[in-house]
Amino acid sequence: LRCVCRVLVLVLALALLGPTAAAEEPRWAPALEAAEGLAEELWGAGLPGDLPELEPECRSLLAAFAEGSAALTGCLGRRARPVRLCQGCHGHYRRLLALYGSIARAVGNSSESHNCAKSILTSDRLQIVVTLSEFFNETWEAANCANCLKNNSEGLSNSTEEFLDLFNKSLTCFEHNLQGQTAYLSPSNYTEVCKNCNETYTKLSDLYNNLQRMNRQGGESGHSAHLCIDVEDAMNITRKLWSRTFNCSLPCSDTVPVIAVSSFILFLPIVFYLSSFLHSKQKKRILILPKRIQSNASLVNIQEKYS
Repeated sequence: LRCVCRVLVLVLALALLGPTAAAEEPRWAPALEAAEGLAEELWGAGLPGDLPELEPECRSLLAAFAEGSAALTGCLGRRARPVRLCQGCHGHYRRLLALYGSIARAVGNSSESHNCAKSILTSDRLQIVVTLSEFFNETWEAANCANCLKNNSEGLSNSTEEFLDLFNKSLTCFEHNLQGQTAYLSPSNYTEVCKNCNETYTKLSDLYNNLQRMNRQGGESGHSAHLCIDVEDAMNITRKLWSRTFNCSLPCSDTVPVIAVSSFILFLPIVFYLSSFLHSKQKKRILILPKRIQSNASLVNIQEKYS
């Protein structure tokens, strides 16, 4: 507001000096100095009653919200790659939600004070605080962070902590088996990594699949949607390292059932044609048998006729 007063007084001074003031800087410089002095006097004398200040309580809430927004923005930016938003920023997000709720509910102490919600949230067209809050909420929901956290959002769920522990063990295994061998390994020869880390990676992959199934049915967090972005990104990183970088593959656990079903389908045509052949052959025998009986009967009749 101090700056606003200065600008208004400077504009008024320039208007009084006329359009030639810009071309005659030495002449209007003293006038500008006098205008700045007048602005200081106006500020010291106090502002008019139709330009009210925020109540101290509302001003404190607004300052706290600004600090919380800066902290959450910094956290989101620092943890963008690799994605660790839900793990590292849930505390900042929870505090910012609480601050926004306080602004929406708070009312000044005196009877003439302004409601903080009205003064801060809806007093102008931009509604900066509302816009910031909506941005953070949309980002949090798009990341599906609720699926990583407990129902009260106080921390990571047990299944998420178990997954992240296995993820860290997998990366440690990769790193350990690559130490001292990088100079001797060709880009396509990571046999030791595939052999020694197969068990850890298999457990991680199985747990991820189980989490997906649980999540579709509404798991610990009570939200049935995608897994949170932290878990998805961690699994994507591990799968890329396993399959693309190390060129490893998991043995299929369903090999025996697949072979059995494939063999059954393969032998179905053979069984069908064999049964058709036997059935048609039996039909031929049934058709021929009456003919033989009839010929024997006619032979008897002929013999009786000539006897």
